[in-house]
Amino acid sequence: MIQAKNIHKYYDQLHVLKGVDLHIQKGEIVSIVGASGAGKTTLLQILGTLDQPTIENGIGLRINDQDILSMNDKTLSKFRNLNLGFIFQFHQLLPEFTALENVCIPAYIANKSRQETETEAKKLLEYLGLSHRINHKPNELSGGEQQRVAVARALINKPAIIFADEPSGNLDTHSAENLHQLFFKLRDEFGQTFVIVTHNEELANMADRKLVMVDGLISKY
Repeated sequence: MIQAKNIHKYYDQLHVLKGVDLHIQKGEIVSIVGASGAGKTTLLQILGTLDQPTIENGIGLRINDQDILSMNDKTLSKFRNLNLGFIFQFHQLLPEFTALENVCIPAYIANKSRQETETEAKKLLEYLGLSHRINHKPNELSGGEQQRVAVARALINKPAIIFADEPSGNLDTHSAENLHQLFFKLRDEFGQTFVIVTHNEELANMADRKLVMVDGLISKY
């Protein structure tokens, strides 16, 4: 599902990633942990095609059997929209739109029909226990509800892979536990692959594999 080889990243003279090799199987839930500054989020952004690695000899990045590094910007944007979903610590919902509208946005970008998209979005929000909140805007929702809307938005295009960066970092303990259980329920029901950067030890240890990053490299599987 994800094959990364010799991934480097420089920001000016700062060498953040130092030759990361990684292989993640379809349907796997993988957590990435490590101290601040170890390169976790940078790696997640490169795997999620939100950032570009520094080109070095022997570099490779294949996702869902597609060569990511050979794609131009337009092709890459379309691939990202249709194949990858993202969940962030600060949910990144658009405040002027309702929960339903926020969930629909990735599907509208993919030029899917309004009727089909809204039907699917309502199904997802109902599945996530939010059918009574579809017309509420983010500031009318609790933190846990906002994050579940973000999960629904990540799922609307039925992506093969979900990337999550500190997804429960802004939630209370109860909401965080519910979110963690939801990831495993989604994997079991829909077969999605999850790559999760987290400081939450409970979530990290629940994963099928826990990868530890130290100083720009994965030091332990």
